Amino acid sequence: MASELFPGENVLSYDVTSPLDTDYYAVFADVAGEDRAQWARAREVGEALAPRMAEAWDKAEYPLEVIPALGEADLYVDGIEHPDLTRMSPLAAGLVNMEISRADGSLGTVLAVQGGLALRTLVLFGSPEQQERWLGPIARGEAPGAFALTEPDHGSDSTSLETSARWDGDGWVLRGTKKWIGNGASGGVTFVWARVDREGDPDHGQVRCFLVEQETPGYTGRVITGKLSLRGIHQAHITLDDVRLPADAVLPGSHSFRDTSTVLFATRSGVAWSALGHATACYEAALAYSTQRIQFGKPLAKFQMVQERLTVMLSQLTAMQLYCRRLAELEAAGALRPTQASLAKFHNTRTARDIARTARDLLGGNGILLENRVMQHLADIEAIHTYEGTESVQALIIGRDITGVGAFV
Repeated sequence: MASELFPGENVLSYDVTSPLDTDYYAVFADVAGEDRAQWARAREVGEALAPRMAEAWDKAEYPLEVIPALGEADLYVDGIEHPDLTRMSPLAAGLVNMEISRADGSLGTVLAVQGGLALRTLVLFGSPEQQERWLGPIARGEAPGAFALTEPDHGSDSTSLETSARWDGDGWVLRGTKKWIGNGASGGVTFVWARVDREGDPDHGQVRCFLVEQETPGYTGRVITGKLSLRGIHQAHITLDDVRLPADAVLPGSHSFRDTSTVLFATRSGVAWSALGHATACYEAALAYSTQRIQFGKPLAKFQMVQERLTVMLSQLTAMQLYCRRLAELEAAGALRPTQASLAKFHNTRTARDIARTARDLLGGNGILLENRVMQHLADIEAIHTYEGTESVQALIIGRDITGVGAFV
């Protein structure tokens, strides 16, 4: 029988994925009411979808059914204020982001793209008519939403984007390329940022946002293959080959790259929370494994070196929790500055990498098995460490703030 134990194999598998609710400083012990309920709902959904996402990650597939699954749980609202959206506090939004990322990194990115980027862009800059048409479908996950800013030649220097929006007769013509666009080839709508080419227009030369339905002629979204991170969600390389749009396709509230930055600033906090979710999963896997794995006649947890590693990981995790809780407090008070969000992102993604590496090492060979998820988290952290602003860019943003001197090229 497959379950029969033979000499040399006393344990068939280890339980290292169950949540342990690590909170050594009781950072989240006072979370109650609707905040607690939304957090609990995120855990329920994340745990239910995690096995499917692990399978998808292994096969580099994007199970599109998870998009409405998160929408049914009303998890895309991400603290976005709108009369037709459920209210979610900054703390609840962060905890939801953390919990979904703890369950699966690709799922966390689905949440960030659909809610944090696409839905937020529509609410901040869309017309009443655009919101009436698309707010519900995006919030419910019925229509995949994408946010297209990054280009093949312009990542960190996205202010130099070259995709153009030319006025032609009674409408717009978009031409250019975009890359690394989550949901960009998933059959929904894409919010495309392009530079206006219309002499005499006050926005000539400025960057504005355009709502593009993905079946529009000239729009081609090609799934990027060969990824070794976030394999359970597809990112697209988009070609805009003279995509013709009506005059009202532009989001009237968008007028410059500063508007783009408003969206990215809001989601940068989400990345810090997402990193916390990944790190929590890795630390808890290492802790659980250390109590179950027997070597040299005793559990790993009884070795001094293992206890020291766990202690370092816990200290790092607790610092990440404190960063995130303070972020939520500042945001709730309307006092959060962009550079503070940058510092949290800078610290938490770097620290999550350290925790994941230590956890992988502590699990030994079992650390590379997908069933234990640590290696999956380690790979996925590499993506969130880069997106929403690389480590180098965050350092320059923070450095300019603390020194008063810009060091950008």
